[in-house]
Amino acid sequence: MVFSGIVETISPVIRVSNARQQRVLTIRKPKGWKLQDGESVSVEGVCSTVQRFNKDSFQVVYMPETLRKTTLGDLKAGDSVNLERCLTLRSLIGGHLVQGHVDTTARIRDIKSEGEARIYTFEIPARFSRYIVPKGSIAVDGISLTVVGANRSTFRCSLLAYTLAHTTLGKKRVGDRVNIEVDILGKYIERLLEK
Repeated sequence: MVFSGIVETISPVIRVSNARQQRVLTIRKPKGWKLQDGESVSVEGVCSTVQRFNKDSFQVVYMPETLRKTTLGDLKAGDSVNLERCLTLRSLIGGHLVQGHVDTTARIRDIKSEGEARIYTFEIPARFSRYIVPKGSIAVDGISLTVVGANRSTFRCSLLAYTLAHTTLGKKRVGDRVNIEVDILGKYIERLLEK
């Protein structure tokens, strides 16, 4: 499954429970969403399988590995999450191709206002910095963003007022963790050059 990194909506987590070393999130189903069992949905940038749903909510289940590599283990009832359904052959790609396979987490180091926009500085493990380039794409909590600056331990993105109002990043604070998926193209190129 593939996503575009254009968040469709944010929705609250209704319930968090544990079952057989797995975490079950029950999320309010957005109005107008028609879901199917087994459908893939991006939740905070993580490709998630709909296990069951009703008219008001849907459930997704996460294994320990996913909880270790993402921020999903930090979620509690009442927290909002970014949601996006997977692309179809008729979908417009407004962002970049996002797989929903989170590479790592980053911590927000700084937030500065710049007119109506905000510049976020993210601290990332150095081993991922080679995949992050200025003017390149990156997915932060499932949001397709353009990198405006990068070095070995941090990268910066400028967020428009619209993005701040329509995603969970607008509520994040310095010190909060976010899910990061680097652009898959860089990883493919690296692998090709190894051979």
